[in-house]
Amino acid sequence: MSRGTKERKKEMGLGVKARAVLEPKDAGLGPWTANLIFVNRRKCILFVNDKTFFNFLVPDVLRAQIRELAWMFRGYLSCVLAEESFTKSHTAKILEEYQEISYSNTKSRSVLGSMNELAFLYKFFMQSGGGLHDPDFPGIIKEM
Repeated sequence: MSRGTKERKKEMGLGVKARAVLEPKDAGLGPWTANLIFVNRRKCILFVNDKTFFNFLVPDVLRAQIRELAWMFRGYLSCVLAEESFTKSHTAKILEEYQEISYSNTKSRSVLGSMNELAFLYKFFMQSGGGLHDPDFPGIIKEM
């Protein structure tokens, strides 16, 4: 399950009927919240886990990529977990939880507050470093 902001849903072209009304399972990592942010006027997607606040940023995305959010989420989550030294079997177990992804409204103020702070920090690190295509971008994600 992916929760998200109005901006991200608009970019995805999701109408009210396309949003899930069912609550996600609490097993495993549980739901994530996705937010569309802009860094140097480029679209980026910030993903934050609702339980753990584990997060990562997908830089410089196009609208067509945003509309394939589920595919993007699983691909980048796999890479971030590998960067965090998760084993292949553990990564596969985590990704198994996200074979089917549905979308709903954001409900947690603490998640939204954390996302705002993370967005500010990502923007700061990107603007003070080498930008969105900084070779140390994985290191910045790991630092966050």
